[in-house]
Amino acid sequence: MPARTHPRTHPVTTGGVDIRLRWWALALPTLAFVALLMPILNPSDAHAASGDPAVTHLVERLRQFLAH
Repeated sequence: MPARTHPRTHPVTTGGVDIRLRWWALALPTLAFVALLMPILNPSDAHAASGDPAVTHLVERLRQFLAH
């Protein structure tokens, strides 16, 4: 005996895919980026780092810009 197929209650969509991100899918990478950026922006914490003066100057400008 053949099995019956159930009729669809809503039409099949052929459009784009509806993807929704959870809040933590954006919050966790942002938090990790900020956590890794903080030691770079505070030169007093970087005791062993002696970088190029141009890079140090750029980072200091970026820190001053973010402080305002």
